[in-house]
Amino acid sequence: MQFAIALVLAAFAATASAHFHLQFPPPRGVFVAANEPMFCDNYLTPAPNRSEFPLSGGFWSITSGHPSWTAGVLISTLQDPTSFQNFSQVNTFFQLQGEGAFCIPLDLKSSNATGLTSGQNATIQFVYDGGDGQLYQCADVTLSDSFTIPSNVSCTNATTTSSSSSTTPTSPQTSPGGSSSSALGQFSSVCVIASALLAIAGMGLVL
Repeated sequence: MQFAIALVLAAFAATASAHFHLQFPPPRGVFVAANEPMFCDNYLTPAPNRSEFPLSGGFWSITSGHPSWTAGVLISTLQDPTSFQNFSQVNTFFQLQGEGAFCIPLDLKSSNATGLTSGQNATIQFVYDGGDGQLYQCADVTLSDSFTIPSNVSCTNATTTSSSSSTTPTSPQTSPGGSSSSALGQFSSVCVIASALLAIAGMGLVL
């Protein structure tokens, strides 16, 4: 009986760890694995203290709990976005291989996002899919032309292997209350990851 319970607990622990942790920019709230499939990890109001984030030359960092995963970035300039419809897609969704720490370039000035200005408040929503459903975490930021990410903010990668394909999400549906019924749906392949790799190379990062 004790052995069976131990197996169940081990399986639960493995499932619970198969998520992603947003490290930078600072997430809206404390990580809650059970809420991560919901809009903004189920934190439904902006953080009272926003972090600065550079309009150009930025990056975002996570800890991945899956060996193969798809990720991307959405952004909203509303003061209090309440649904996925309030967000626009920043970049082409991409696939990477590996568990552990990852640092991904995010240059908002050269992205698909338009109308972003220095001093503007924004919410960035990070989307992650390790094969068992989409997961979400949000960061509330103030965009800046002059902000430089401090050197003590880690930017490292757990692996040098990346995939050769990228994806884009379908339009999500969600209620203003938070949880998404279809999340970002099924991903469909659209193009290679060359642009992401060029951006990474330009920053001197290695995936």
